[in-house]
Amino acid sequence: MFDPERQTLVVGLGKTGLSCVRFLASKGVPVAIVDSRDNPPALAVLREELPDIAVFVGGFSEEAFASAEQLVVSPGVSLKESAIQMAIGRGLPVMGDIELFACYVNAPVIAITGTNGKSTVTTLVGLMASQSGKDVRVGGNLGKPALELLEENNAPDLYVLELSSFQLESTYSLNAAVTTILNIAPDHMDRYNSLQDYITAKQHVFNGDGIMVINRDDEVVVAMRDANRNSLCFGLEEPAAGEFGLRNRHDHVWLAFGEDNLVNTDELKIRGKHNFANALAALAIGYSAGFSMDAMLTALRRFTGLPHRMQWVGRKNNVVWFNDSKGTNPGATVAALNGTDEKVVLIAGGDGKGADFMALREAVTGHCRAVILIGRDAPQIEQVLSGLVTLVHASDMHDAVLKASKQARPGDVVLLSPACASFDMFTDYQARGDAFVKAVQGLPE
Repeated sequence: MFDPERQTLVVGLGKTGLSCVRFLASKGVPVAIVDSRDNPPALAVLREELPDIAVFVGGFSEEAFASAEQLVVSPGVSLKESAIQMAIGRGLPVMGDIELFACYVNAPVIAITGTNGKSTVTTLVGLMASQSGKDVRVGGNLGKPALELLEENNAPDLYVLELSSFQLESTYSLNAAVTTILNIAPDHMDRYNSLQDYITAKQHVFNGDGIMVINRDDEVVVAMRDANRNSLCFGLEEPAAGEFGLRNRHDHVWLAFGEDNLVNTDELKIRGKHNFANALAALAIGYSAGFSMDAMLTALRRFTGLPHRMQWVGRKNNVVWFNDSKGTNPGATVAALNGTDEKVVLIAGGDGKGADFMALREAVTGHCRAVILIGRDAPQIEQVLSGLVTLVHASDMHDAVLKASKQARPGDVVLLSPACASFDMFTDYQARGDAFVKAVQGLPE
């Protein structure tokens, strides 16, 4: 579909758009770029690196589109834009960066999408590949744009790509060696006309004839299984032969493959059934790709989770500390609490963004020993939780960590999952999580 001789218009000049322009220019493809914003994020870099490329900003210029013979559309730009629809009506080929990647890829690809968990699974599969001795490059919707992973004359053993629905809706030629849709839930409904449109975009990841890794707990994904292709299933129930799942034995939960118990979940630093599902998905993907099982289990035992997403911080005085600073709404905090079996001392509070904290009551009652309250909307959380659990106010993150350590007992978990945004006290959730990690590391043994 892509023709390197045609005049190509890149639509959108963010991180991905810049990677497209750089890549096309390096191939000698005639290229221009257009962006609806007056000062798109990558404009200064582009003008410094590639000053001879025509750039149209401040709107989707008719002049830019009139001279185009094919479009490469950044994932942040909807294909419903009228200028793009007019180009499609003229018969112009329209594609995204992953379609370009598919035209030039020089090694097998593992492609991972889904509504939830794809960043964790992609990262974990990359670590498993490295532990197995593979030269692997990881990116896509996570980290480096896919086109930046391509280097001529220096092909890796494989690529591991996280792919969003926005990227997949304009991808047609990718034939991944192993591919998965982890799960489907309504998302990005401001961009799609219906849930089915969103599902259809995701389903592009299954184009080709590679091994399909199927979440047997998700009916929508199971319905996509192709009987004429090799596939491998994972899920949270006890596995059948040749499948991955969980097995309960002697009051312990094991990740298992068929009859083989692989690793006791107590040995893992990641917690919660959602993370066990992520681990099982990664194992199924790696197994399908031929990774060493021992190497995969070693990587899994070492994996502390993504920063600020139920990230294992450490163990102090037989208390385990987790950083879930990305838990910026009550629903995220409820999920974090429900994924924890131990008694929890929760650190919560910040800018509530008008949220209803009533959703916290049941999870806090069922899981928490105490709640340490911080930030502007601490009084609102206190009002909701009053009488349910011990409540302690703290002046800042350092104070919160000290007070949490005093409330926690051996065997407990201390969890930063604020149920709020961070902007009343920090520049962003990363800064909040970093402050938490620093304070925990400074605790005396």
